[in-house]
Amino acid sequence: MTSTAEHLRNTLDGRWRDVKNAMRTNLSNEIFRPHYTPNTVIARAKVGEQLKIMAAAGAAEDGFRKEHGGNGNVGAAITQIEMLAMSDLSLMVKAGVQWGLFGGAIENLGTERHHKAYVRKLIDLDLLGCFAMTETGHGSDVQSLETTATYDAATQEFVIHSPTPTARKDYIGGAAETARVAAVFAQLITPDGVNHGVHCLVVPIRDEMGNDMPGVTTSDCHYKGGLPGVDNGRIVFDNVRVPRENLLNRYADVSPDGTYSSPIENPGRRFFTMLGTLIRGRVTVGGSAAAAARVALDIATRYALERKQFSAPDGDDEVLIMDYLVHQRRLIPLIAKSYALQFAQNELVAKCHELQTSDNPDPEEQRELEARAAGLKAANTWHASKAIQEAREACGGAGYLAENRLIALRADTDVFTTFEGDNHVLTQLVAKELLTAYADDIKGMSPVEWVRFAANFAGERVLKRTAAETIMQTILDSRQDNEEEGSLFNRGTQVKMFEDREAYMLASVARRLQGKAKEVSAFDAFNAVQDHVLHAATAHIDRIVLEAFVAGIDACEDDTARELLNDVCDLYALSVIEDDKAWFIEHRYLSTERAKAVTRGINERCRSLRPHIETLVDGFGIPEQLRYAAMLDPDELLNG
Repeated sequence: MTSTAEHLRNTLDGRWRDVKNAMRTNLSNEIFRPHYTPNTVIARAKVGEQLKIMAAAGAAEDGFRKEHGGNGNVGAAITQIEMLAMSDLSLMVKAGVQWGLFGGAIENLGTERHHKAYVRKLIDLDLLGCFAMTETGHGSDVQSLETTATYDAATQEFVIHSPTPTARKDYIGGAAETARVAAVFAQLITPDGVNHGVHCLVVPIRDEMGNDMPGVTTSDCHYKGGLPGVDNGRIVFDNVRVPRENLLNRYADVSPDGTYSSPIENPGRRFFTMLGTLIRGRVTVGGSAAAAARVALDIATRYALERKQFSAPDGDDEVLIMDYLVHQRRLIPLIAKSYALQFAQNELVAKCHELQTSDNPDPEEQRELEARAAGLKAANTWHASKAIQEAREACGGAGYLAENRLIALRADTDVFTTFEGDNHVLTQLVAKELLTAYADDIKGMSPVEWVRFAANFAGERVLKRTAAETIMQTILDSRQDNEEEGSLFNRGTQVKMFEDREAYMLASVARRLQGKAKEVSAFDAFNAVQDHVLHAATAHIDRIVLEAFVAGIDACEDDTARELLNDVCDLYALSVIEDDKAWFIEHRYLSTERAKAVTRGINERCRSLRPHIETLVDGFGIPEQLRYAAMLDPDELLNG
């Protein structure tokens, strides 16, 4: 008979549950047992050994198309790398760089000549590569990278050069030791002196013996805040020549005589189309951070079910720390958010899979995917930072010992808020996508027409095409028929509060932008409302996550598990409302009395979920070996 925890796990695992179960089995191999060492030599050697075992088992093949020697299962490829985060985040990052970023650039930006030359080799680790985009002077602003790739028609070669100290490629995973080839992003300049913007080229950086190629200087970033198993490094190019054919030319090409051509005429659209094909990395980073957060919360919860502190006044026995409301308040809402975010991640992975396996992906859906990936990457990684830190503190001094895993999880995920896009920049990207939808509707409107539009149609414009659309409408309709529609435990009430907040904020941002744009430049107008923009984007992400949770509950096949998920969803929704309580009160969506009821409701849900807390973390499906912490092992305590 299937237990409630198994039903929870199956529901949370979603479409690729079979892949996750296979990975759970594979990661039970002793070689993948979590380990901690700040020694970079040992950590890097361990990750290299693990990668080879994965490659031999065919772990990379899902990420590449069948015609290139893969299986063409994008969703499975993302899922596998996410699962690695439960073992060692250094391994997750190395696999992500080799097969996701470097391999993804070759496959998605290259053409047949590149696929034949590189894909099979990089799948099998016969060719190790790196993804050389970020520079010392430019990270988020990729369009302004300084490295140049100037075409020399006389020799039919590109000359790769770092013209300034800030053009140095920096923080590049694999560049310090292992990578022999780099996918280098550079400004493409043709013989007529025209700069055609950033393009990607394959550039050898080391020979077979591991020595730098002529004109290439690599160096090691050495110790970082975490990820000791990743050999992050720097690359400087001094007029390095590569053949014309090394340009990854799916979206643009240069003929032997230096003539530039592209199927996409608009340079901006061409640039964003190229970057859009590399979205998988962003999706994977968010999902991996969330997986690490679940491991930390699992460990902290199990410790709280063993650790006792202080005696109750009417008894001799000390009290389990999980029985204190303050401890429940620390951990259970974070567990609820982990459930919520995983349901949203499942939808994101499915959408990414559909678009990246489609012969003709819809451009509008691609843009929406990019905005959704940006928003959830920020939400997942910020949640991981908060949840892992809280889990560490909730375990006291024991949580600070390396043997209990939490400090490594915290250190390794810290940079996840920064790479694959700075979270604040990504959150703005979400808002800009939403505001672009507004702009299509408001062109040419008079101020009176604009105000009328904002008041009457903004909500409808924002809420188009959601995965749970039918379910959400049913919930909102049932709310109107329910005499308890005002109850904060009523799902329709929660959904309405999330939707109203998003619609109001976005309309407000649009109105403020329109007003500012009449007085100052477009940049100054946007800069003046940047805080408001971030808040509106966060409200949108929260609503998307809630809808995904609702859809996840609907897919659950067991009544007991579904009832438990409903309570967890209440806790997620009320926690979001509490976190933004000031806004709801200021805008009169909550009275002061109802605001107090939100707090009481969270306390009530924490108490009601307390007896089920072990079942909830069992639902995360973390293999015992991967949640290993010495403090949870009685024998270790005695030996210690």
